[in-house]
Amino acid sequence: MCGRFTLTVDPADLKDAFEGCTFPAKFAPRFNIAPTQPVLVIPNNTKNTADFFIWGLIPSWAKDPAIGNKLINARGETLAEKPSFRGSYKYKRCLILADGFYEWKSVPGTKTKIPHFIHLKTGKPFAFAGLWDEWHSTDGSFVRSCAIITTAPNKLMTTIHNRMPVILESQNYADWLDSAPRTPESLQSLIRPFPAELMEAYPVSTLVNSPANDRPECIVPA
Repeated sequence: MCGRFTLTVDPADLKDAFEGCTFPAKFAPRFNIAPTQPVLVIPNNTKNTADFFIWGLIPSWAKDPAIGNKLINARGETLAEKPSFRGSYKYKRCLILADGFYEWKSVPGTKTKIPHFIHLKTGKPFAFAGLWDEWHSTDGSFVRSCAIITTAPNKLMTTIHNRMPVILESQNYADWLDSAPRTPESLQSLIRPFPAELMEAYPVSTLVNSPANDRPECIVPA
């Protein structure tokens, strides 16, 4: 599961990492992004224009938007089977922009869980493989939302947790953002663990346990 992440880099760094994309003029660095909050997304229907979506997928057919609270992650192994995700997997894929994420490591024999911050060794921003959808209310308003796809852990993440978010390699961005309908077979090779040797992790303060704490101290090594 991926339940918290960060996007702290300068917008200029995003433009370098996602060449040709257009970003909102201003946005604040985020050190503790939590479900139900806005996240920066590049959907596959806007010609490389990033915008803010709500984290927690609300399928277009949902009767109650609260379902999004339970759909923050989508298991990569079953995307084509689950009613909540299979339509988006075929038609509505996206990049969810980040520069790090958190995971909690259980301490054997106790109820204690130690938060860890995981990021690329380069410190550069990256993209989670995501799904998006648009839900319309009876009052005419709408919500665009998304979910992060997860997969089996790589060698680094195995020491912390039994799942990890799918981080796409940059050469696969265009393929994932293809606006044409895609079959599961044509995309499944992209649903894989990111190379462990390109990542690093370290324990951080339990400050990150509360979404109210959204400040640089969250990523300081404990």
